Amino acid sequence: MEAAVVDPGSKLLKAGPAIPDQAPSMIIPTHMKRMPEDGSVTENSQFEDVTVDPVVRGFIKDWDAMEDLLHHVLYTGLGWEIGNEGQILFTDPLSTPKAIREQLVQLMFETFNISGFYASEQAVLSLYAVGRISGCTVDIGHGKIDIAPVIEGAVHHIASRRLEIGGIDLTRLLAQELGKSRPMVNISTADVEKIKELFTCCAEDELAYSKIGDSCQLETHTLPDGQVITIGKERYTVGEALFRPQILGLDMQGIVEQLVQTISTVSSDNHRQLLENTVLCGGTSSMTGFEERFQKEASLCSSAVRPALVKAPEYMPENLSLYSAWIGGAILAKVVFPQNQHITKADYDENGPSIVHRKCF
Repeated sequence: MEAAVVDPGSKLLKAGPAIPDQAPSMIIPTHMKRMPEDGSVTENSQFEDVTVDPVVRGFIKDWDAMEDLLHHVLYTGLGWEIGNEGQILFTDPLSTPKAIREQLVQLMFETFNISGFYASEQAVLSLYAVGRISGCTVDIGHGKIDIAPVIEGAVHHIASRRLEIGGIDLTRLLAQELGKSRPMVNISTADVEKIKELFTCCAEDELAYSKIGDSCQLETHTLPDGQVITIGKERYTVGEALFRPQILGLDMQGIVEQLVQTISTVSSDNHRQLLENTVLCGGTSSMTGFEERFQKEASLCSSAVRPALVKAPEYMPENLSLYSAWIGGAILAKVVFPQNQHITKADYDENGPSIVHRKCF
């Protein structure tokens, strides 16, 4: 049985057997609804709108919900049999607290009775997915942005940056912008999220954005209740916020300058290697026009060496940036488990959860 690879994001969980040239077999929402224990839901059920987010800003927060979600993924989705559990590799977000790593390995061995465990950082795995062991990842997820220099397969933690903004903040921004021009229209968060995914884009540069006015091309969208709304400049404002966070009310530099400053804190011997192997990943990085705007901003930056983006190999699945950490995890699983570099049940029984810090780095 192939090892399972699980990448639990704030919005989507990606899981599947470790087959590196295929997309993950399961991509499901991490967001869950709490149900009564007997499974019954009546019309006026108090459980109807009780939702749970097991993962918040990249980190597991609700362990009971996470256990339920993983039970569904492993036994229903991936076809594991109780009593015959296999090996599993998890992706770790940047700066994952030690306590979370320990609790995860404890959950997997003591509750799921797995035979082997490994975890690796998402930044390293995203580079593996494009055939690199050194470079810099810019991971724009639902709940955070991670910028991580990686040298010879190891994250340079001192230089790395975790920004507490992500796709969820862009969704809120779009909701605010839509509300300004349509105060009488009540649009749910789920609908705003859908509008964001369908229509938001990046202007060519800051000047182009400033020239977008009421004359910009309008898009129409029909809400579930039948109302038709038009979306204009708002769809560009969302993308602009990544390059000018002041739009979100944040006093910080845009994403390209953040990348350049991150790398400037690493030894100058590594600057070229890191900047010329920049990988964009995370769901928000697939926004229309984002890559082109990123490259244009990069060509104008003050750094002597300018960031250059690595393209995914042709044989890799389409939309690789959406699940590059999972693909990298599938590649790594093909090495660590056959070569017995993982944590075994015997390792765990002898050392306890802290073994994760010694064997998974």
